[in-house]
Amino acid sequence: MRDEQVQHAGAFTRSKGRRLEHAKLISFISRNYQADELGQWFFQNGPQRVFVELEFSPWIWRVQQKENDFELVSHTGLSTTLEHCYLDEKGLLYLKTSLGFGLVHTMDMWQAAQMLEMGQLLTTDIEQKDIPSLFSFVSSPQHNNVAQ
Repeated sequence: MRDEQVQHAGAFTRSKGRRLEHAKLISFISRNYQADELGQWFFQNGPQRVFVELEFSPWIWRVQQKENDFELVSHTGLSTTLEHCYLDEKGLLYLKTSLGFGLVHTMDMWQAAQMLEMGQLLTTDIEQKDIPSLFSFVSSPQHNNVAQ
């Protein structure tokens, strides 16, 4: 979480803020995580929208092995189904699912690699710079002066 003081300290890569660890706050944010009509991601806190800076994508996918199959779960705890798989120039793996577009969590790359080996994932190359426009989301509402 980046409060106002941390925001003034600079970009996310230089000043990350505090790690969220409070289970009820994480659950609240997860339940209220959504996008507006402009592709800006936020969570609703009563009448206030708290906009989210996206480093890579709106969703982060967790890959969980289930017997001889795999399950995809979002960072908010929602199950989803795979539609397509992309690999960028840096070797990052992205999935388009029924919930939307997102990055595979780094801790789950082993499971994703197994899916690739089993032929459950076929990748299409993609350029990282093109991702927001191709999948209709705004990475930085504040930077783009889009947030309302």
